[in-house]
Amino acid sequence: MRATTVLNRLLRVEGVRVIGVTVAEGPGGPVTLSVAPRCSVWLSCPHCRFRTRRAYDQRPVDSQWRHLDLAGRVCLLRMRRRRLACPTHGVVTQAVAFARPDSRFTSVFEDLVVWLTIRADKSTVAAFARVAWRTVGAMCQRVSAQLLEDDRLAGLVNIGVDEISWRKHHKYLTLVSDAATGTIVWGTAGKTAEAFAGFFDDLPEGGAEKIATVSMDLGPAYAKTLTEKAPTAVICYDPFHVVKVVTDALDELRRRHWQAARALPDQDLATMYKGARWALLKNQPDLTYTQAVTLATLRGQGGQVIRGHHLKESLRAVFAGDLDPDQAQNLLSRWCSRASRSQIPEFVRASRTIRAHRAGITAALDYGMNNGRHEALNAKARLIINRARGFHTANAALALILLACGPRQPALPYHTR
Repeated sequence: MRATTVLNRLLRVEGVRVIGVTVAEGPGGPVTLSVAPRCSVWLSCPHCRFRTRRAYDQRPVDSQWRHLDLAGRVCLLRMRRRRLACPTHGVVTQAVAFARPDSRFTSVFEDLVVWLTIRADKSTVAAFARVAWRTVGAMCQRVSAQLLEDDRLAGLVNIGVDEISWRKHHKYLTLVSDAATGTIVWGTAGKTAEAFAGFFDDLPEGGAEKIATVSMDLGPAYAKTLTEKAPTAVICYDPFHVVKVVTDALDELRRRHWQAARALPDQDLATMYKGARWALLKNQPDLTYTQAVTLATLRGQGGQVIRGHHLKESLRAVFAGDLDPDQAQNLLSRWCSRASRSQIPEFVRASRTIRAHRAGITAALDYGMNNGRHEALNAKARLIINRARGFHTANAALALILLACGPRQPALPYHTR
């Protein structure tokens, strides 16, 4: 059996056949496979669906692609391609079935690299695949563009929106998730109202009218965009962020008492307030023994800090999930009244904030909407960003996040069921 016949049966490169093999000298030299189209009748444009039988001319040099390694050696595919005249894109080089447009790597090689990038840092993947570090990011963007070009934005009903930091100095991404599938379906750079407006511009015709509920934090930017772009959608403020308003107020109250205690001759009280942060903010079942002792000491002393802690715990009980919407709304109204009469400035402001967003909080209780699944996706996205040791562009970070948390994920090319 000839070597070309063996390689044709083993590799099965889509659309071409092996017609020649060249093995470089030395133990680490590449294996170059000369390939030719199996059917040379039709020529396809790499950027659209235009096909023609007429060739414009033939390129004077061969095209070359990196393929999966062969016996530990770099494997290269080489083919002489023709050009065609596309009515939309002009004179272009014919597309090949085994590689993506404008790529010097085969599709299966890129799928392997991207699959590894989702699970390991880019430096490790670049060393394993023997490619440049920046090349890994370019592969992620190409694979992401191909996998996400379907109708993933069609049929969205309940969605969640939140921002995530992808780099220092206030560099953010706005991510939109589908509550039904628990996947991220859209993203862009920034966290402004204009950034979120791009999501509605990308929706198919009539898509904005189909959106019923949107879960978000209490920031005004996303709510403003939703009111303008999808006025029929119901804003649901995430209960976690509602409770966070009160936990921030409690921490601010603790810091105020700590600063006041630092001026006293006896520094024991200041030390206790300084170390009581997590004892006050954490859920009581999660407290360590030392934190539980600190909390018990604060309860014995009384004062505004422990009153604020009781208010925080009572609000958490409202959103615990064991109450029906009517009971939760009644208790929330009573909590706001109690916080307003507490004469604690931090909690008076928190009650005003909750009253200002009462309609969205009520809607979240009625519809049972929250950003819990989106926050889980954000945690996965942060892990990817930290493992990658940072990104140079927002598009590179977004491409990898959509590949790892999106509706379609790359599979290993040589794994079959």
